[in-house]
Amino acid sequence: QVQLVESGGGLVQAGGSLRLSCAASGLTFSTYAMGWFRQAPGKEREFVAAISWSGGNTYYADSVKGRFTISRDNAKNTVYLQMNSLKPEDTAVYYCAAALVGKPRVADEYDYWGQGTQVTVSS
Repeated sequence: QVQLVESGGGLVQAGGSLRLSCAASGLTFSTYAMGWFRQAPGKEREFVAAISWSGGNTYYADSVKGRFTISRDNAKNTVYLQMNSLKPEDTAVYYCAAALVGKPRVADEYDYWGQGTQVTVSS
């Protein structure tokens, strides 16, 4: 049974930082590309960042480029999202997802999803 468990969300002031983690089990983690998506109230789920199975390629939404960094540790079956210079518009539930193949920015390409972690940025 595949499980993706996010952690690290919370309440932070604008300009602050958070580090999200996503621990994976039940799959061969090192063969999956991993992605982070987010969904704010009343909005559709949107792509945030993705990383290839090796970590050699990373992808970012324009809205987070230069502020967020995705990384992975295949020995720990964990993917991270370091979020700096947070803005109120970053407030959302953040989800990690795993994809064996496909386009990293497209949610439908992902095979497994976590339950999400809330990130709230106050102004």
